[in-house]
Amino acid sequence: MSRWRELPAGLHPSVHQLIVRLRTLKDRSGLSTLRLAVRTGYSAKSWQRYLNGRALPPAEAVRAICRVGGDDPAGLLALHEIAAERWAEGGPVPAESHEEPAAAPARTAGDRRPYGRHLRVAVTAGAVVTVVSVSVALLLAVRLTEARAQLARERGDAVATTPATVTADLVPVIYTCRLERLDGRWYAGLSRTRDLLLSNTQVGLEVAEAQCLLRRAGTAPGDIDGIFGPKTRRAVERMQKQNGLIVNGVVDPPTWKALREADPK
Repeated sequence: MSRWRELPAGLHPSVHQLIVRLRTLKDRSGLSTLRLAVRTGYSAKSWQRYLNGRALPPAEAVRAICRVGGDDPAGLLALHEIAAERWAEGGPVPAESHEEPAAAPARTAGDRRPYGRHLRVAVTAGAVVTVVSVSVALLLAVRLTEARAQLARERGDAVATTPATVTADLVPVIYTCRLERLDGRWYAGLSRTRDLLLSNTQVGLEVAEAQCLLRRAGTAPGDIDGIFGPKTRRAVERMQKQNGLIVNGVVDPPTWKALREADPK
């Protein structure tokens, strides 16, 4: 069991309860913060902020850690909705917030220090954006590589298909769809899930499976690359609309059912 830091005293009880339950899921998974980042798609620094009460995790992060911890996300998502409302009302109160601000020094007409300060802020912001972009690219590379290894283990033959891999410039190779119908359901040879939630920014075999089935259903998502991006989301929305489902752009259990059972429109 991890030894956690004490949460900020200013947290609302619903926020406090949410974070405690997230910590429990992380402990149950047995994963380090870095491995949790790889499994969920959210950076290790983000999880450190979420689990120490310095930032409220988004709903997708809650779903992701529930998948890792093997927990039903419904209860935690309901708690997250309440916590988000309380967080929006004020969030944690830092200790220094009650101190009087120091008096600003007098400036002369030729004082250009504010411009220098703004320049430093702009440079710092640019550096942060660069670091985040590189981190996301590296994380994508790790997850796609893991997906390749997983598929090879499941098939017992690393060259039986062409799973997503990562080239030197981090461009993924396309998956091969191997469509077959078993017991009245369609499968593409990449995953047999019928209830895993898939949404924006997720990657892996399940996403590629959904992309193959979307193409079969007549709502092509573009390349079968195992990356849930804007094209895949639009394809999901078109498919949901055609089948009278709730149009939310998320591959949820009703959408999986329609993808596996319905004939192309």
